Amino acid sequence: MKMKQILICVLIGVLCVSTAAFPQLKKRIAVFNFEDKSKHGWHWWTGGSPGDGMADMLTTELVKSGKYVVIERQEISSLMEEQNLGLSGRVTEQSAAEIGKLLGVELAVMGAVTEFGVSKGGGGVRVKGIGLGSSKQTATVAIDVRMVNTTTGEILAADHVSKEKSSGGLRISTPKFGFNNRKDFDNSLAGKATREAVEDIMTLIEAQMEALPWEGKVILVKGADIYIKPGSNAGVQGGDVFTVYAEGEELIDVDTGLSLGSEETRGGTIEVKSLVSGGKAAKAAVKTGSGFAKGNLVRLN
Repeated sequence: MKMKQILICVLIGVLCVSTAAFPQLKKRIAVFNFEDKSKHGWHWWTGGSPGDGMADMLTTELVKSGKYVVIERQEISSLMEEQNLGLSGRVTEQSAAEIGKLLGVELAVMGAVTEFGVSKGGGGVRVKGIGLGSSKQTATVAIDVRMVNTTTGEILAADHVSKEKSSGGLRISTPKFGFNNRKDFDNSLAGKATREAVEDIMTLIEAQMEALPWEGKVILVKGADIYIKPGSNAGVQGGDVFTVYAEGEELIDVDTGLSLGSEETRGGTIEVKSLVSGGKAAKAAVKTGSGFAKGNLVRLN
């Protein structure tokens, strides 16, 4: 068995080094606001739209998983305002990739809530705005989700996630749609359907993140010291050795105006010597090569 593993590593070479030598490294992800196309007038207990609420739920679940470095949504919003992107309220693949690059994330998640509501059937009476009767209630939650490679701007995956939860029996209802607090939401049919939808999106994200290569960036060159991001918050440790690449001129599609990537030149290797307080950066020294500069890409090989 051990000999078989060795042979596999010899065959795939660098891949084994990437996955086995750096198991602690975490990739980074940003979840953008989901557009609300549900048109049913439902609101989260916080007052936000279903799109805002679902993006918050997904962000929370990603953080709880402990697998990734998740960018705070306030940081995303602030950067978008600073860069005058997404001012129309709708995030595009191009703007998500641009912001994702600035944030230093490998994957940007965006989407739209296309259905969020509860349908009710059956008979009953209504007295002073309050309904009482026997009926079946069905909560439907549907989301179109897209995952963008921030390096290339390419949509890596797009899917439609839809969930339903139903119950029957005695029903008491009011004409208002909304939830008073988190407990109300979690116990509702809509809350349970939303939770299942978020779990499905988490599975989709995990598949894409496994396929993406880990990447960092040189943020400062100061004499013999090379400062890089991320740092210990993404699992970077002292003694880690990375390869540095310089990006060439960006290639732009003459028809669409979108980035097609750029040629890269291998500059050399660096070794992490210490971690910067706060966990977002690290200080490294040159092992091989020269000419390192701010903005260079940092990779495992």
